[in-house]
Amino acid sequence: MIQYSYQNNLKEDMPMKLEKLQFVVEDGVGIITMNYMKNLNAIDDQMADELMYVVDTCENDPNVKVVVLKGMPKAFSAGGDIGYFYNLIQQGGEVNMDSLISKVGNVTDGLKRMSKLVISSVSGAAAGAGVSLAFSGDFVVCADNAKFIMAFVNLGLVPDTGGTYLFVKSLGIQKAMELCVTGRPMKAQEAKDAGMVYDVVPAEELDDTVMKLAKKFASGPLLSYKNIKKQIYQAGLADYKKYLDECEIPTQRECAASSDFIEGVKAFMEKRKAEFKGE
Repeated sequence: MIQYSYQNNLKEDMPMKLEKLQFVVEDGVGIITMNYMKNLNAIDDQMADELMYVVDTCENDPNVKVVVLKGMPKAFSAGGDIGYFYNLIQQGGEVNMDSLISKVGNVTDGLKRMSKLVISSVSGAAAGAGVSLAFSGDFVVCADNAKFIMAFVNLGLVPDTGGTYLFVKSLGIQKAMELCVTGRPMKAQEAKDAGMVYDVVPAEELDDTVMKLAKKFASGPLLSYKNIKKQIYQAGLADYKKYLDECEIPTQRECAASSDFIEGVKAFMEKRKAEFKGE
C-alpha cells in the first residue's frame, strides 16, 4: 500500500498537508476518503484544494489504475459549509462563492475527464455539492442508507458543481426540474431505478463491494477504459466546462447576493422555516 499524508500541492514549490482527506493507493486503486466529520465533509476552500490535488495526482500517478471516491459511513458530504456562510453574514461580510464553485467544478470536470475509471462509494447523506461530486463518478455504488438531496433551493440558491447539468443529462429535463426545485431527498434505490446508481448494497457490505469492483477494473483493459471515457465525454459532456464557467457561476453569484440567500442561511442555522421574498 502506498499512503500519501504529506504531499506537494499543484504548485510544485508549495507543500500541502492533507487534513480533510486521506489518500492511499492499494493494489492499483487510488482511494480518496473525505474524512472531516466535524462539518460532515462540507466542501470548503481547503477541501476543494485538497480534492483538486488528489484528482490531479490520480491522473498522473502510474500506480493508480482506478479511483475510488468515498466519504464516511454517516455522510458522503453535506455540500457547502452553511455555518461558515452564517458566521460571515452575521459579521456583515459579503459571500462570494465564485472561486469555490470554480474549484469544485474543476474537480467534477476532472473526474469526468480523467483517463481512469472512477467509482463513487456513497453511504449516508450526499447533499448539495456532495450530490454533484458523487455523480461525477463513472460508477456510483451506494449503501442502502444513502440519499441524495439537492438542497440548494432551501437556501435560495441554485445547484452548483455541475448538479443541474448532470441531472438533466442523466434524468431528463422534467425529473431534473422536480428534484432541483423541490429539494426532496432521492433515496439510493430510486437513483438506481433511474439509472444513476450502479448498485445498492447493505451498508456493511459497501466497502467490500466497491473494492471488489475497483480491483476488477484495475486488472482490466485500461487503455480501452481510457478511450471509452474519452468517447463518452465527447459524446455527452463536451460542453460541460463551458456550462460550469458561463452559466453556473453567474447564476449562483446572483442568488448568493440576494436577501433570500441570507434568509435561507439564517433560517437553516436557527432551525426555522425560511420566509423568502424573491429578492
